[in-house]
Amino acid sequence: MREVIERILEIEKEQAFRLKGDNLSRYNVGEKVHLKQLEFHKCPKKNRWVFGGNRSGKTECGAVEAIYMARGIHPYRQNKDNVFGWVVSLSQQVQRDVAQAKILHYLQPSWIEDVTMQSGKKDSLKYGVIDQIRIKNVFGGTSVIGFKSCDQGREKFQGSSLDFVWFDEEPPKDIYDECRMRVLDKKGDIFGTMTPLKGLTFVYDEIYLNSGDSDEVWYEFMEWADNPYLDGEEVDALTKTLTSEQLESRRYGRFKHSSGLVYPEFDENVHVVKPFNPPVEWQDAISIDPGLNNPLSAHWYCVDYDGNVYVVAEHYEAGKDLSYHAQKIKEICNSLGWKKDFGGNISAYIDSAANQKTLASTKSVTELFYELGINVNPKVNKDTFSGIQRVKQYLKVENGQSKLRIFPWCVNLIRELKSYRWGNGESPVKKDDHSLDELRYYLMTKPENLAPKKEKTAVQKDKEKLFKKIMNERKK
Repeated sequence: MREVIERILEIEKEQAFRLKGDNLSRYNVGEKVHLKQLEFHKCPKKNRWVFGGNRSGKTECGAVEAIYMARGIHPYRQNKDNVFGWVVSLSQQVQRDVAQAKILHYLQPSWIEDVTMQSGKKDSLKYGVIDQIRIKNVFGGTSVIGFKSCDQGREKFQGSSLDFVWFDEEPPKDIYDECRMRVLDKKGDIFGTMTPLKGLTFVYDEIYLNSGDSDEVWYEFMEWADNPYLDGEEVDALTKTLTSEQLESRRYGRFKHSSGLVYPEFDENVHVVKPFNPPVEWQDAISIDPGLNNPLSAHWYCVDYDGNVYVVAEHYEAGKDLSYHAQKIKEICNSLGWKKDFGGNISAYIDSAANQKTLASTKSVTELFYELGINVNPKVNKDTFSGIQRVKQYLKVENGQSKLRIFPWCVNLIRELKSYRWGNGESPVKKDDHSLDELRYYLMTKPENLAPKKEKTAVQKDKEKLFKKIMNERKK
């Protein structure tokens, strides 16, 4: 009994010590929790970025992630010993004042084996510029966190084999590319925390738009409201001192656009929703943009009893013939249990250009699709301006929701919505808009006033009630 009591006292003593002196153990513990920081740490992908406003908490999670890995105590990943990683800042001064300061804040002195300085003294770490910190790993080995600055040039980033690289703010592309090579053989991680102040750079294309369609790319936005440690009155006061353009980047961490977006209303946090199995009664239509030399784009649309549109599936591919596309469309329809017409065919809307005969065939795309079991209707409204206004109506956010809701695997539609821009005249730039074209064709078939469908039946009301109950349980 005495041994048990002594053990309990030892545990309580250790807990008291941690609460008093260990900043890492107090990170995101207690009544105030930064949920988006936790999402970042939990994400299993190898190329993760946080786009955040100033003081949104983005740098905190970058520093903690580096220490988690170096110490071998990551709560959501497989840990290992002898980890070697870099912390990359824009300059040595920024390194000392920001990333290095955050690392030292969360790193217990007892965990440090040795420090190599670039300038300054070891007994005053926060006033000098650190080259490397050697850290005790819980598996018995020694990990190293090295500090680099972009003003050193790309050559200083060559040679090493790394487990991770943390970019504190956006690096030049040549340094980013070099660091990606450094983590290649160890299958290491890249993560970045930045405020997008430079406009539409390579990070916008490669990470935000995911132009390479990589399965390992992930990002999230952080803003002041996400940080539970900021005082509300302080936030309101600072908001009043900034212009709307400054707020976009400084508060919300959004990218600045040199030319106007066609759909600035689009917000992934609102318009991209968690997938579910929609009731059969919601199945409405398929819409196709028939690319010949370009990608063919097709999406499956459902509509609930309140007129909300759900984009639930996507087929988007280039360089294939119509037989291939027809087979893929049928496969997706089968997986969804999609409805067919009285003749057993699949029905879809399609660009009226499909009526034209190609040089390679005596039949039109419409006729060829029909022979392949897909009955396409080319009578769609192709007026670009009216179609854009209709899409905007469905993107409009009220009470945190919109009439257009997209499943996350419709990646090409999401990418086009994020990047579609106005040209020099009054028309959008005609590039990467295949999904948007057929989205317009479909939405132009919907009521302009977005009125709900006719009065729900008792059965429909019961189904909707059950569906909402299931969705609420998923959120818990």
